[in-house]
Amino acid sequence: MSATPGEVATSDGAQEIPLTNSRGHLGDSIFKGLSVGSGMLILAVLAAVAVFLIVQAVPAFLGQAGYPNGSRNVYRYVGPYLLGTILSSFLALLFAVPVAVGIALFVSHYAPKRLATPVAFVLDLLAAVPSIVFGLWGIMTLAPALRGGYAWLNRHLGFIPFFGGRVSGTGRTMLTAALVLAIMILPIITSLCREVFLRTPGLQEEASWALGATRWEMICQVVFPFGRSGIVSAAMLGLGRALGETMAVAMVLSPGRRISAQLLTADNPNTIAANIALYFPEADARTVPTLIATGLVLFVLTFAVNVLGRAIVGGRFTMARLAMQARSGRGEKK
Repeated sequence: MSATPGEVATSDGAQEIPLTNSRGHLGDSIFKGLSVGSGMLILAVLAAVAVFLIVQAVPAFLGQAGYPNGSRNVYRYVGPYLLGTILSSFLALLFAVPVAVGIALFVSHYAPKRLATPVAFVLDLLAAVPSIVFGLWGIMTLAPALRGGYAWLNRHLGFIPFFGGRVSGTGRTMLTAALVLAIMILPIITSLCREVFLRTPGLQEEASWALGATRWEMICQVVFPFGRSGIVSAAMLGLGRALGETMAVAMVLSPGRRISAQLLTADNPNTIAANIALYFPEADARTVPTLIATGLVLFVLTFAVNVLGRAIVGGRFTMARLAMQARSGRGEKK
């Protein structure tokens, strides 16, 4: 007796057991519909936000809107804020990534389990702290504490453009804002790097140990190559958080519009997000399109950063595959 599709015959051919039923097909259809719908929903939301920003920003780009601070057009208006956004975010990334990688290595490969668990818990707890709390801490504690250090840097390293100029007497500088942002994105980068390092193949680590490598050599030979793409992804996520941060920067940074790379002065270029938060409550019908246009610039910048991060990760995956193929090819020739 032959079995029809979806059924299987027993050894004696006396009974046929259905492998699937209508309920299973219904569940698959529902799950597929929910998955496809969720994916389409997030694309629709992203498209709706982009369309809203573009439509509302058209008057500003056409010169039909008002520009705060006496700017002649939207490009001159957004220029200093774009510089402040990029400068503060990349400085924060420069400070946070080495520390985050070090903490992740400590938790995953150096600390005993009874110490690694509390450290990981504290890091996760730090990620839940509201940004306004970081802003209060930065303006009331960190900024006054750094004034002496800023004076020392200006006195001894003032010949470097970053540390030149007149030092701020309040400590509310671009460097302070970057340090606060670095602390805010530190838990995100650390958590992702830790998870990537913990998933390093144990056989590869043991093979490195067997060849006589020290712990640091094993990390350089096995852990870092395996987790390279994860580190880049974590850094891009942290950068995206820093680019869009509002309240902490608005509270810590002394706002200004002067285009300058000096990190210790009081006249710093503000960030786009902080500028929108400061001026939007008082904006009128003519200046709202200009602020929305700056939001569109921030949207495009964040999108470009994410695309760049995915391109870097994809390129490194490709290089890793090519290297493995080359090694296997040499092994076959031998």
